[in-house]
Parts: sequence; C-alpha cells; structure tokens
Amino acid sequence: MDSDGIRDARGTHASPVPRPAGPPEAPAVPPRPAQAPGAPQAPAAPPPPDGSAFLAWLRTPRPESLPGVWRFGHRPRPEEEPERIPARQLLSGALIAFLVGWLIWSLLWNGYLGGWWLLPLYAMIPDSWAEPHSFGAVVAVYAYYALVAGIIMVGVGRLGRWGEIWSRYGPPAWRRAAPGGGPPPAPEEDPAAWPALRAAGAVDAAERLAADARSGLMRDVDHARIARAWQGVVRGRHSLATFTGAVLRHGAGACPHPSGARDLPSRQARHDLVTGQVRIGTTADDPRNPYAYRGTGLALGPELLGTSLLAVGPAGSGKTGAVVRPLAESLCLHALAGRAAVVVVGAAGAGIGQADAYDVVVRVGNPDSVYDLDLYGGTTDPDEAAAVLAEALVGDLADPHPGSDSRRSTTVLAQLLGPFRAVHGRFPGVPELRQLLDGAPGPLAELRRGLQETGQESLLRELDARERQMGHPGDVGGVLADRVALLDRPAFASFFDTSGQSRPFSLKALDHPVRVRIDLPERGHADASRILARLVLAQFTASVSVREDRSLFACLVLDDASGVITPEAVRGVQRLRSAGAGVVLTLRTLDDVPRPLRGPLLGAIGCRMALSGLTPWDGQDFAEVWGKEWTEARDVTDRQIIAETPAGKAVHMLRRVITGKAPTARAVTVRQVERERWSASELAHAVPAGHAVLSLTTVGGEHAPPLLVDLRG
Repeated sequence: MDSDGIRDARGTHASPVPRPAGPPEAPAVPPRPAQAPGAPQAPAAPPPPDGSAFLAWLRTPRPESLPGVWRFGHRPRPEEEPERIPARQLLSGALIAFLVGWLIWSLLWNGYLGGWWLLPLYAMIPDSWAEPHSFGAVVAVYAYYALVAGIIMVGVGRLGRWGEIWSRYGPPAWRRAAPGGGPPPAPEEDPAAWPALRAAGAVDAAERLAADARSGLMRDVDHARIARAWQGVVRGRHSLATFTGAVLRHGAGACPHPSGARDLPSRQARHDLVTGQVRIGTTADDPRNPYAYRGTGLALGPELLGTSLLAVGPAGSGKTGAVVRPLAESLCLHALAGRAAVVVVGAAGAGIGQADAYDVVVRVGNPDSVYDLDLYGGTTDPDEAAAVLAEALVGDLADPHPGSDSRRSTTVLAQLLGPFRAVHGRFPGVPELRQLLDGAPGPLAELRRGLQETGQESLLRELDARERQMGHPGDVGGVLADRVALLDRPAFASFFDTSGQSRPFSLKALDHPVRVRIDLPERGHADASRILARLVLAQFTASVSVREDRSLFACLVLDDASGVITPEAVRGVQRLRSAGAGVVLTLRTLDDVPRPLRGPLLGAIGCRMALSGLTPWDGQDFAEVWGKEWTEARDVTDRQIIAETPAGKAVHMLRRVITGKAPTARAVTVRQVERERWSASELAHAVPAGHAVLSLTTVGGEHAPPLLVDLRG
C-alpha cells in the first residue's frame, strides 16, 4: 500500500465525521531535471558491489581426494562400482512384490488363511472394548490392521527394492545441492573470516579482510596473495606488525604483486586458487577408468606439475589449446598471488596467452621487443656460462645415451669466455664469440695482449691450449662456430647484447614471482629456435637448483620440445622435483627424442599424457612405462533352457517379460590375468578425438593410473 492510502486509512479511523471541503490544493512541483532536454542521459550508477558470489565460492567444500580430481565441490565416490540392477528388472520386481503383498493382504482380509492373525488383537484388548461399535474397539482394531499392513508393506518393499527405486527415480534424484546454500559457518570455521589471523591476534586485519570480502572488493587472486603473505609471517620472513599495517591500510589490495595487477585481462579455463588447481577436462565414464574417477573433473596443480608433465600428440590434438594455455594461465595467476614464477616458451603467434598477462615478453628476432635474452643466464662464472651455452649449442649432438655429456664443448668455451671476461669485464657477444671460435687472428691477438698487460698467466695458458687445439682434426671449435653462426644473423643483430645497452632478461629472476613469455622465431630460423629452446631449458634447470626460497614454485612451459631433449636435459629434469620446480613439455611424436633417451625421459617425468592420434610405436613406449596390472577375467557360457511342459513354457515366458532375456543356464569361469593398462593399439585407435590418456604422480609420491580424459569437458 502506498503512502497516500495509509494516510487516508488513518484519517478514516481517527475522525469518522467528514471534514468540510476546502480550497483545492496546489499541485506538487516536479523535481528539476538533471540535464537539459534532448541531452543524452547519463549512465545509471553501477549497483553496489556484492560479495555473495565470492563468499559462496570461498565456502564451497573442497574435500581431500585422489590425485588429479577437481576438488571444488567434489563429492567422493566409492572405490568399487556398486552392483546396479537394470531398470526393467528393478521395476518388474517392484511391481511383482507389490502384487504379492496385495495378494497376502487380500487373503488375510477375506479370511482365506483363517483368523489366526487376529489372535494377538483379541489377547491384548480388554473385554470392555469388545462391545459393538465402541470407540476403543474401533481404534484398536484399525490400528492393528494398519500395523499388519505396514509389516507386509515393509517386507515386500525390501523384497522388491522399493528404496532403490526411490533413490534412483524419486525426489532424492531430482534435488541438486544449491551452491552457497545454508547459513554461513561459524567464524572459527569460516574461511572468509580468516580464523588463522584471529588466532594469531591480528583481529583488526581479519575484520578488515572479512569486510572487503562481504562488500565484493576481494577476488580469488587477492585471497590467495594475502594467504601467501601470511605464510611468510608464520615462517618468520615478515613481521606481524608490517603485515597487519599493510592490510589495515589497503585491505584486499595489500601485499600487491610488483606489477600491481590483481587479475589477468581474461580467463579461458576454470581455476580454483584455494587448492591451486586448473580444470583441463573431465574423466570419461569408461570401464577402463577406476570407478572413483569416472565423471569427475580432472585438474592439475603445482603438486602435480612439480613432477613435470610430458604431453605427446600430433598437430591439432589439443596440446596448446587444451593443455599449455590453461596451465600457463594458471601459473600466471599463481605468480600474481606470489606463489609461482613461470616462463612460457613458444613460437610467435602460437596462442600461449596475451602479452598483457605477462610481466616480461621477449620477442626474439622482433626489433620492437622491449626485452632481450641473456645468452649467459646472468651468471658471472665463465665455467657455468660455458656449460649452459655448450648444452644449448651442441647438446643435441652429444652421444644420446644417458651417461654422455658435452664436456669437450664446455672446455672449449671456457677457454675463451674466461680470458675475454678478464680483459673486457663482460662476456663476448655473438659476433665476437663466433670470431674467437673460428680462430680469427685479430681477436685472439688482442685478447692475448690484454692478458699479458694484466698479468693473467693462468688465463694465458687457457688461451694457448685453445690455439693449439684449433689445428687438430677432432676439434669441436668449428662445430661450435657453425652453431653460433645460426644466431649471428641480421634478424638477431639487436639481440644477445652483452655491452649493457639493452634490457636482457635472465632466468636468475626466478627468485621472484615473475611472469615471462619468450617468443621464438620459428619461421625461417627453426635451428636457431631449437638452440634458444635448449638454452632456456638449460638456464632454467641451472637457476632453480640454486634458489634460496624453494617454496616459490618455478615452472617452465615449453610448447614444442622438438630437438630439446638431450642427456643433460633429462638429468636436469630429474633434479627439479627436489628444487620445487617443474617443466611442461609437448611433443608431436616421441620420434623427436633419440631412442636411447625415451625411456629415461618417460621415467623422469611424473605426469605423462598421450593425446588422440598417437602412432602405435609411440603408444608402445607409453604402454611399457605404464606397465601391466592384474585383472579379473570372466569367461561366461550361456546355454538356453528349453521347457518341455506347458507350465515350464509359461514360466519361461514370464521370465522373458521380466528380464527381457531368454532363460539360460550360465557357467562363469573367473581367473586372474595380467594385462597392459593401455596397449599400444588402444592408445593409437581407441582414444576418441579431443581425449587423452593421462597418468599422474604427485610430489609426495601418490599415483593415479592412466585415465581417459575428455579435454573438451
């Protein structure tokens, strides 16, 4: 009811005598328009922010589950599949049980079975209730009838499995739990109330963060970032007073990422920063998958990527769009939350994320690139620089067996890098290094004069040894010079500068939560791109192993690892798990890896993915690494039963109507056999398009068997 109606009603009750009519009231003056006629209307003010969606997301249960299961709102399933009766047989049995119960009640009610079932009633009621039409007698008799009918109903209900019908087709199957429903939890159990801060005495900071969450000013990245900062307080890296002061001043924007960004420009995958997972698909409802995994979301997180991931599949199978892009997006969100440092390497235009989603974008071969790539990884040690550079230049030429290395190439480079740095205070650029490896007399003579003037006798001996080895037929200096020549091209003239005139990026920066994208010049410079990919991988494995803060997860995502897998690279990947780091590698085929290295590579990688379209010989390698399992094989023999009598034929007809099958005598032989989890033929021909078979291993050592995953779900 409007205000005028309320005023009229109040006047009617307070003054029943009508008042005399007065002069007509002047009409109310309309409010002044906010703008001139014909002017465009100002946009409506945005509605006030609402934090209900964020609170519902934060309070959604995330139970502990098996490796790789999407935990957000997950409902655990039993380990073994319960026996499920076919619908036709279940409904037919329920109907027959109902008819049997009806028949028993009819026989009792009409006295065909005698009156013995009424003896308990006559024994319990008093004689005074036996008068005709007495109220007590009527109540007692009908209560007894209801009791007997209920006992019959319970019996036939259990016999006919009415409870299963109710749970399968009744209201319990219709209901769907509404997210965020129910009352909010208690403050000591509500994650939005920050109980850890309250328990530590930072009540004011917890109240400020809870208020920002309720008002819609907090996002999932803010929650993860502040939780990470609080972990630093708990570990003693930051003081409680500094943390509390920052939270009271800035609220949800406290402890920001160095870039100041609080989210990515756009998201394409589903992320849950509470558990650190990104959903990449749905586990197929397939008999080859364990029952506990069927139909659940499949997600990856740092606890899985810490054992590294290898995805193999032909072009168009979804490696970049369904695997690399979601993982790169997730790692960038982790970097914004202060949890991870990520380096994504791929060809220019490969679709590995927007440039705005990264802090550093290195476009090798593009003159518009703001950042350069440090050829020596930011190190000042000539031996370390020589080892990394030798792996990048000729690592693929080393003996592919696991025990081989590139020590000769490392020694040759160290004999030149050490003297050059001692004279010039820096490492040589690409043209200078090429001249030194070619044995150009001018640069070598200049280098010798500089060493003699400074009295570097030990480095002079290194240079003398290099000059003596140049004339030997087996010298690797010429091979190194040829590989360096691939980088000494006009397209790379402004790159790999060591004079300090550019902004080189070094992987030593992985001590901080940085987001890096490196675009390789695939077109026309395929060999140079492979050298640079090996260089980044070698620098990554060398840098992350000497970090002080290993709680910051570091990950290298290499979109195409063709020509990158070397014996030293395999050894480096094996060391990453203990260093709090991991790599994500994709290959079109395992033929891009030397045959002696395929087994060690698959053994060093904890998460292995075979996408649809795999070749049988690639499938054979996956089948061998996944091994075999003991399964129960059943040999069933059905023999149809032929009825001879009319009654038998009628019974057989009834069984056919109920079960939908002809009556048979079944002989079952059960035996234990050992078979491959996934055979090479199944991997090559039984994996549907858009699917993949994925096995998982966590950093803690938990395993998940090979799972058929729908990457489009």
